[in-house]
Amino acid sequence: MKSGELTILVGTTKGAFLISGGPDRSGWKVGGPFCDGWPINHVVGDGETGTLWAGGGGDWNGAGVWRSVDGGENWDLTRLTKGTADDWAANDPDFAAMIGWKEHPLPFGDDFSQIWSLGFSHGTLYAGTKPAKLLASMDRGKSFEHVESLAKHPSSDSWNPGAAGLVLHTIVSDPADADKLWIGISAAGVFATEDGGKSWERRNRLSNAAACEDHQHPAAPRDGETGHCVHNMMRAPGDGDLLYQQNHHGVWRSADGGRSWDDINDGLPSTFGFPIRVHPRDPQTLWTLPLNSDAGGRYPPDASAAVWKSTDGGDTWQAKRDGLPQEACFFTVLRQAMAGDSRDPAGLYFGTNSGSVFASLDEGETWLEIAAHLPTVLSVEVVERA
Repeated sequence: MKSGELTILVGTTKGAFLISGGPDRSGWKVGGPFCDGWPINHVVGDGETGTLWAGGGGDWNGAGVWRSVDGGENWDLTRLTKGTADDWAANDPDFAAMIGWKEHPLPFGDDFSQIWSLGFSHGTLYAGTKPAKLLASMDRGKSFEHVESLAKHPSSDSWNPGAAGLVLHTIVSDPADADKLWIGISAAGVFATEDGGKSWERRNRLSNAAACEDHQHPAAPRDGETGHCVHNMMRAPGDGDLLYQQNHHGVWRSADGGRSWDDINDGLPSTFGFPIRVHPRDPQTLWTLPLNSDAGGRYPPDASAAVWKSTDGGDTWQAKRDGLPQEACFFTVLRQAMAGDSRDPAGLYFGTNSGSVFASLDEGETWLEIAAHLPTVLSVEVVERA
């Protein structure tokens, strides 16, 4: 990546891909697949150095984090847990020779099967796993250690898996304070630390519990708390601790760092969806992509795609459809598959399970397809080279 260049980082079921558009966000070119075709759940980057990280794996590969220090030209793998391939190779010399396997201890044995999320903040690379654990690397992804304080949270025995399992899928940092971190776990909810991970507070309380007493869905808010199956969460820009989340049963806003949550679903066509995105400079502008329902197919309502935009913090919403398929559209956009850049006007990008990546260069007003026929897209992020 050259200085000023913008690259879209795409994690898929068949490796990582890089979509480059240059400084002017045009002439998009797709590179990949990278990471030896591993399932890659999340790809993130450091714009200052050009370093990229891709986390993923599964039952066959085990879990690991791939790292590129040259903008994606070459990748090195830090393996963290073993997979079925290791068991096969340990008992079959011919298979071991075929895949180039050599026996060596892995730091976390078989503790978890995948890396689900990554977050780079203040020199630390964080990784969330399946089942839900938090790891931290102080050497930019060469080695990791457990954040034991989260694993020992008093509520950990009560954490329940969502449909995809018990996963730590969202890592949110404060760019001005290295000690602040928020995470999302399905289905245990939002947790926060303000002391660099020494202690964690569970933050799912409703601001108005009485208004949410009539919901019957298993993932709905109840007992004074939002639904614990949080899907995605993002911190708004600015000095405050304004957070937004899309969970399994609605879109929510917190003005106090997650200590209380307000329902901002009015005006949206459904309460179900996965991603949430906030403007890089305006804390009141955000976007989400509702799907019809969890049991109804998980595609856009009426099979007509729209990104829904709010410019007043979620008090009102408008559907943005220009350039998106309006008939027979049955794709799903997953929790980490929507991202944005910091340009003016801000760019937005999302990927689908049908292998498309769409871009908007005018803050969601109009859209164009910039990549098609990729494998199932699991995540989309943007890195802008300083």
